[in-house]
Amino acid sequence: MSDDLKIKRPLDAKKISVKETWELDYWTKTLNVSADRLRQAVRAVGPMVDDVKRHLGVR
Repeated sequence: MSDDLKIKRPLDAKKISVKETWELDYWTKTLNVSADRLRQAVRAVGPMVDDVKRHLGVR
């Protein structure tokens, strides 16, 4: 499947992908964290948004 450049948010809002630059940008802005901190959180607890938010202390 090719990327649709018109999409401005993740297709699966329950998972965080740090592999796509645009999606990394989206989540760092949404969660107000640095890219490094987000990558570390995903490595620590996995890609599920709720788990990452809990790990980061973000609501």
